[in-house]
Amino acid sequence: MEATAQTDRERRLELARKAFKDFYAQCFWSSDPDLVVEEQHLPFIISNLRLHGGHKGFRLAAELCRGEISNAK
Repeated sequence: MEATAQTDRERRLELARKAFKDFYAQCFWSSDPDLVVEEQHLPFIISNLRLHGGHKGFRLAAELCRGEISNAK
């Protein structure tokens, strides 16, 4: 079960890194463009996607949150 949690964590980080690059100009323009996205940045990325990412960003934020719920158990 721990391997599944690790795989989910890696998938979420990869999704967050892609979202940071794809939505940089729209959501993260005030951040360092060379930011190395790590797990502690997920709340920041989720928040900005929800606020400034439009429909697509909101759906990505929901996808990033999905792993948090299952990992909290």
